[in-house]
Order: sequence, then structure tokens, then C-alpha cells
Amino acid sequence: MEKRRYRNTDEFVSLLGFGCMRLPTREGGTSRDIDKEKTREMIEYARAAGVNYFDTAYMYHEGASEPVIGEILSSFDRKSFNLATKMPLMMLQHEAQVETIFNDQLKKCRVDYFDFYLLHNMNRGLKTAAERFKVYEFLKKKQEEGVIRHLGFSFHDSPAVLKEITGQWDFDFTQIQCNYQDWEEQDAKGQVKILASKGLPIIVMEPVRGGSLATLSESAVEIFKKADPAASPASWALRYAASIPEVLTVLSGMSTLDQVKDNTAILSSFKPLSGAEREVISAALLAYRKSATVPCTACRYCMDCPSGVDIPRNLAIFNGWKITLDKNPATPRFFFDMQYGRMGPEEQSSNCVNCGKCAEKCPQHIDIPRWMGVINTYVREGRLPA
Repeated sequence: MEKRRYRNTDEFVSLLGFGCMRLPTREGGTSRDIDKEKTREMIEYARAAGVNYFDTAYMYHEGASEPVIGEILSSFDRKSFNLATKMPLMMLQHEAQVETIFNDQLKKCRVDYFDFYLLHNMNRGLKTAAERFKVYEFLKKKQEEGVIRHLGFSFHDSPAVLKEITGQWDFDFTQIQCNYQDWEEQDAKGQVKILASKGLPIIVMEPVRGGSLATLSESAVEIFKKADPAASPASWALRYAASIPEVLTVLSGMSTLDQVKDNTAILSSFKPLSGAEREVISAALLAYRKSATVPCTACRYCMDCPSGVDIPRNLAIFNGWKITLDKNPATPRFFFDMQYGRMGPEEQSSNCVNCGKCAEKCPQHIDIPRWMGVINTYVREGRLPA
């Protein structure tokens, strides 16, 4: 596994980071029901391949990710891996919670220090929460005590807000959403430029955009296959992120052992993208955009919906159907109706009351109520947006 130097130190981080937001779950269970046996097998394989960076968070898998990852990693030499987790700014209601949650995380993760610690999902609104509850000040003290080695933040907002945050506080690194779709759409390009000017190493999240860049429309996949029949769509996305010089590690939220094997192989024999390969990606992205899918990454920050709507599931069903129609426009609608009907009535898009609370929390800035309406129209009338 290729490793990159952390700043001007003798510390090296694997180019592939293991994201722990989409771990395998037991069949029929909830997000909390993580399959520990499969997860352990995946982590052991990744470690054997040279992965030494594991990224979790207080909220992942409804709170179950940290204890599972802590249990598995406790079997290994503590100095052999980097553990990253995050302070859930969106959950804070008073200042005392910051210390309570942090101490809880140490226990759940079975460690006495964190290698990389982040303020979770910093944006303009949550920046205010960080200020009000003095989160940075508390975490900086913990860093001085040696309980945090490197202090950073994950980010979902505009370059202007990023400039404010990096100008106000002294961070060691930043985690941003960066992939070939968001390079322009969410101005990841502008964010990288700001972080490079500050000398801040970049942790990339969502390089495959929640898996959507691994399951593209048929027309986009064909463009990639023509350019390199042996390369998976996911490999193009991972290589795109890893080709950015300022990137320290690329996180992949892997759910199966096959994904671990594929991703470790890609970044163990990493080759930066050529100019011709960048043109291939541009052509595939153009074809994919024509499929008019919703850019949801299934992060579930929009949940829970006050009306009970399962927003990510509705969008996943809709996106999957759009891609299915792109492959074969004659596919009977029965397949869409079957998937949609498996949700309870309260979970379906028709239960949306257009309150807008979900859109306010969406890192992708998706107009969720509008898309719930689009799905409703299709359910009732069979019409898709032009």
C-alpha cells in the first residue's frame, strides 16, 4: 500500500483509508446491527494490505460503529494504526456535552488517545455551534494533554466558509468531500486551493460519492470500459481523488470484502491519472449527468424525518430505477412498484409534508422536498422529470 508523509514528519499514512460509516449489517437488521465477523475479516485484510487509517464517528451506524471498530482494533498493536473519530456538532445542546461525549468515545473505541480527531460536519451553521459550546478550545486542550495527536475538521460548505474557518482556528488537517462530480458541482476545486495555500493535508471523503460513482448509468460505464476494460468505475473515482497532490489519504466506506480487495489493489499499485484519462472521466461524467439521478450519498444526515419518511431509501430506489431505465427503457414498472411498496406507508415519499428540515441538514444541498414531489408524481402518474 502506498503511504504518504504527514506534513514534515516521519509519520506515514496509507493512501487508502478505511471509512467505517457503511459497514456490513446483519440481514433484516437495522443500521446498528453490524456484522462483526464480516467487519473483522475486512479490517484484517485491509491491515494485511497496508491500510493504517480507520475513520469512524459518534453517529455512524446509529452509534454502533465506534464500539465495534474499537473492539476489533484493540486486538492489534496500538501504534500500528491511526484511529480517527469526530465530535458530533449537530447533536450538541450545551457545553458540558462536549466533554461527556469525548470521554464516552475514548471508552467506546478502547483507546487512551486519538490519532486524528475532527469537528464533525463543519458548515456555517455548525460553526456557530462550535463557537457557542467552545468545542475547539476543549479539543485543543486535549491535544496539549496528548489525548489528541492531530486536530482537524470535516467540512460541507462553500470555499468562503472554509476560508473563514481556517482563518479563525489553527487546525492540522481537513476532511472534505472530493470526487470528479463535486470538483465543479460543490467547488471541491476551490476548497483544495484554499487548503493547499494553508499547507493543510487533505483527507478525502466520498471519493465514490456514496457508491453512486461505482454504479453509474450504462452509457457512462461503457465509456470507462472502452478506455480500460479491466478497470472498475470505482477505480477511476479513487484514482481521481488520489491524484490530487495535497491529499494524504482517500477514505472508502467499504461494505464487503470484495470492495476491500478491489480498493486495496487500486491504491497499492497507484498510478496518477494521465491527461487522456481525465478526458475519459469528463466524458463519462457528462453521460452520467444525463441520467438525471439525485446526488444523494446516503449519509443519513437528513434523518430522522419528523413525518417518518425514509428519505435515503426513497432516493436510492428512485436513482436505481432511473439507471435501470437508462440501461433498458422497456423495463416493466412492476420492479419500481415492488421496491417502493416494500416501504411502510409512513416511510414513502407521499408522507412528506414539505417542512424542509431535511434540506437544511443535507451536506449535498439537495432540495429533498422537491425530489419527494418528483417521486410522488411518478408513483401517481408515471411521469419522470425531463
